[in-house]
Amino acid sequence: MRIVADLHIHSRFSRACSRDLVLEKIDETCRIKGVNVVGTGDFTHPEWFREMKENLVEKEKGLYVLRGPHPDPLLGKEREREQTRFICSVEIACIYSKGGKCRRLHIVVLAPSLEVVETINSVLGKIGNLKSDGRPILGLDVEKLAEIVLEIDKRCAIIPAHIWTPWFAMFGSKSGFDSVEECWGKMADKIFAIETGLSSDPEMNWRVKNLDRMSIISNSDAHSLPNIGREANVLEIPPLSSPLSKGGTKEGLSYEEIIRIIKDKDPKEFLSTIEFYPEEGMYHFDGHRECGVSMTPGESRKNKNVCPKCRKELTIGVLNRVEDLADKKRKEGYVDKSRVPFVKLVELDKIIAEALGVKSRASKQVKLEYDKLIKKFGNEFDILLKEDLEKIKAESGAEISEGIKRMREGDIFIKPGFDGQYGEIKIFGQEKNIKKQMSLFL
Repeated sequence: MRIVADLHIHSRFSRACSRDLVLEKIDETCRIKGVNVVGTGDFTHPEWFREMKENLVEKEKGLYVLRGPHPDPLLGKEREREQTRFICSVEIACIYSKGGKCRRLHIVVLAPSLEVVETINSVLGKIGNLKSDGRPILGLDVEKLAEIVLEIDKRCAIIPAHIWTPWFAMFGSKSGFDSVEECWGKMADKIFAIETGLSSDPEMNWRVKNLDRMSIISNSDAHSLPNIGREANVLEIPPLSSPLSKGGTKEGLSYEEIIRIIKDKDPKEFLSTIEFYPEEGMYHFDGHRECGVSMTPGESRKNKNVCPKCRKELTIGVLNRVEDLADKKRKEGYVDKSRVPFVKLVELDKIIAEALGVKSRASKQVKLEYDKLIKKFGNEFDILLKEDLEKIKAESGAEISEGIKRMREGDIFIKPGFDGQYGEIKIFGQEKNIKKQMSLFL
């Protein structure tokens, strides 16, 4: 059984997140996108947790679905898709001092049941204010956070979020560390996975020897419904009770089986990750947003990491920071064939908008075309990855079909993001091809 899992999203209770992020709409969006398992997000928030308990029922061990009938939003009863499974998740912001620096890290916690979540919330509620934000801010060393959570239940997963983001990440240029061990101390061996974040992809992370033992996962960190599934993980869930190579049997679809597959990082079961083009991420290049200055790592070094317009310090982006921590023998483009592969996608509504010459992906014209394709082919991931281009062309015309073809082939143009500003993707544009750009970076 093949599933797509997006384990890190937010609810409407997180700062700067859409009011539409409610359980029913998350379920609908996941069915349309082709996401089978999604994180609840924000389980520490009291009101959100109350809604989780009221509206979710356990379907498989540690996985939940909405109570009651929920008709498929586009396909109707005749072609109704499987209900979305929810897995208990939260992102916690830890702000503390260590090694003479202020550290700001975001950490994803996955939990095996609502009962375990209740205990976690009870303990963390004595440390910080869980009501103020769906992503709570705790004055707590991440090493201590891991110790607390795993003492409550060793089945929980502690995953450093978007590890390269400058301001709030394990390896961030502004407040991060230089190694997993420096960050996590005595709990380092309990950390088995890292999240790439939008501004890096697995290939960039393969260059860092300190991450060799880690599973590399990718999630959307969605703050709105359309962004669910923009990054995700593709897993092959083996049949119930099939044998494990290490002894014992596999559980079939369940919380523990998902965690086991991620931890084992066997490409026969952890099939791939689905990636945002990292150049499109908000912190791929270095730069200074106020002055509109964007720089490659090489350009930043020539300018001594200072903005040439105002002389303020540049925000050092992900590409540069990866270069800092990379093994010097692992040059740009290094490939580890033993690792889980990945595929880069552009969201379908963005492709449609550009093909139609419409500025907004949220326009009525784009939605009509998007819904037509979903009704015909089932879900967004199938359209982007699997469906025959001639069939797509017959349904929606040559421009949309050509856009999907170019996306599959990586034949796109990107102006990289920097200092909190998203990059710009053009499928039919005149920007210099990113493949040619990359050769000039370093």
